[in-house]
Amino acid sequence: MDYKRLTLFAGHYGSGKTNLALNYAYWLRERAPKVTVADLDIVNPYFRTKDAEADLRAAGIELISSAYANSNVDVPAMPKETYALIDGRDSLGVLDIGGDDRGALALGRYVPSILAEDDYEMLFVVNRSRPLTRTAEDAMTVFYEIQTACGLPFTAIVNNTNLGLSTTAEDVLASLDYADEISRLTGLPVKMTGADKRLAPALKDKVENLFPISILELYYMEKEGTSLGKINF
Repeated sequence: MDYKRLTLFAGHYGSGKTNLALNYAYWLRERAPKVTVADLDIVNPYFRTKDAEADLRAAGIELISSAYANSNVDVPAMPKETYALIDGRDSLGVLDIGGDDRGALALGRYVPSILAEDDYEMLFVVNRSRPLTRTAEDAMTVFYEIQTACGLPFTAIVNNTNLGLSTTAEDVLASLDYADEISRLTGLPVKMTGADKRLAPALKDKVENLFPISILELYYMEKEGTSLGKINF
């Protein structure tokens, strides 16, 4: 699987884009000496990249996040280091974009520089198991909301359909036609299908561009306002 200097993950709330983005950062770190994760998700009060800071540091991955992450304050103030990541061009970057159009607004200020360099992927993360994106047509509504809000065109689809810890290989296989339909409607390729590593043996010969992922430890923990039944990776 090839990669660009900047990889941006965006999608509906609960699509599991944050866990996917972090797994992708670890994957990149095995292939490049310098990887940076930037948390542009200013609207998600639950699982944040900040929660994985110690593990990222141990893997040699830099994290850029708001000073207000994991506090009781969430404001649309992005760290100056984000500009350095995008303009400096000396590190591979993984950007976690906020869910839906409101979260994507934070990306807009960086779009001119991203387009000027033209070495990016903007990945639309879809999860058929989420209530508001159960059909390809519903997912397309989110697709256009995000793309219009941030002004950066999507370049590929990521199928991350899951039911959290209850996901089976059959759940993933049943989502392939869904992802293909979104691909048809957008004209964009399905870059990869994310699936829990425990399912990889059953899927490896059945799913093209399978991307085995780990559910980060904090996803097992019940957090305020959530339950294990609602957690998606």
